[in-house]
Amino acid sequence: MSEMIYDKTHKVVVAGSGPAGLTAAVYASRANLEPVLIEGFKAGGQLEDTTDVENYPGFPEGVLGPDLIKLMRAQAERFGTLFHRGDIMNVNLSENPFSLELKGDREIRTRSLILATGASAKWLGIGEDQKLSASGGGVSACATCDGFFYKNKDVLVVGGGDTAMEESLFLAKFCSSIRVIHRRDRLRASKIMQERALNHPKIEFVWNSQITRILGVEENSIRGVELTHTQTGARQEIDCEGLFVAIGHQPNTAFLNGQLDTDETGYIRCHAPSTKTSIDGVFACGDVMDPHYRQAVTAAGTGCSAAIDAERYLESLNLDQA
Repeated sequence: MSEMIYDKTHKVVVAGSGPAGLTAAVYASRANLEPVLIEGFKAGGQLEDTTDVENYPGFPEGVLGPDLIKLMRAQAERFGTLFHRGDIMNVNLSENPFSLELKGDREIRTRSLILATGASAKWLGIGEDQKLSASGGGVSACATCDGFFYKNKDVLVVGGGDTAMEESLFLAKFCSSIRVIHRRDRLRASKIMQERALNHPKIEFVWNSQITRILGVEENSIRGVELTHTQTGARQEIDCEGLFVAIGHQPNTAFLNGQLDTDETGYIRCHAPSTKTSIDGVFACGDVMDPHYRQAVTAAGTGCSAAIDAERYLESLNLDQA
């Protein structure tokens, strides 16, 4: 199968194998577009690093992130999606058919392209946070996803922008207390978000501090952190039952080399309400174009939209008559 995908021009290629990409593949394959899905060497998106998912419709008892991805993949495969494991190194979107260069100097050509490459959470750079996040040890980069699990617990939030304030205010609905760790002595968040957080009785701030070590890694359960003062270098340990890292996400768009219109952070701009990008025949869905919601269910919804948009685009090309 891997060799077969190189010797023809495909109708649609989906780049990305999270909820957005897999949903796009389901819809495209049911429309007889014979999609090829490039799933990357790290397949599954952020759900592969998520333990319990309790807010995806249809799973009243919850579902493990990797299991949800496995079910979505099986559904897409059932309807005829061809899967290819490999990373996209470069793309040429200057002419149609588009070409995608995969690792190993192999090239795939396609009439339409659905980008569902997602976004990666920015971590603290100490390794321990990512390790505990992947193993369900009390570290998360998404309060909307995981906040409910910290009901009546004392948690920390790292960050000073709007995302950190939004996460803190959301967590205040469940948690006993929230301490916001910020490396400066003032916030970067918008004024209204600052006021809401600063005036909330459950939220307090720890200024001029950064986390240099997480306590509880050996037990796979966070019990506190070590803070280092950014001005004096003094260190202290504080207890917590959960840690939310809210220092932003980075959309996975570097391989596009600036060929598509993006915002200042790198998120692909689409012509709402469609998933059309600045190049005809290229569509974007999921977290790579959504800096606001970043939920599995919203990603799946845009994946559906992208497949329908691609189908209508291909119809306009009259390929069957060509």
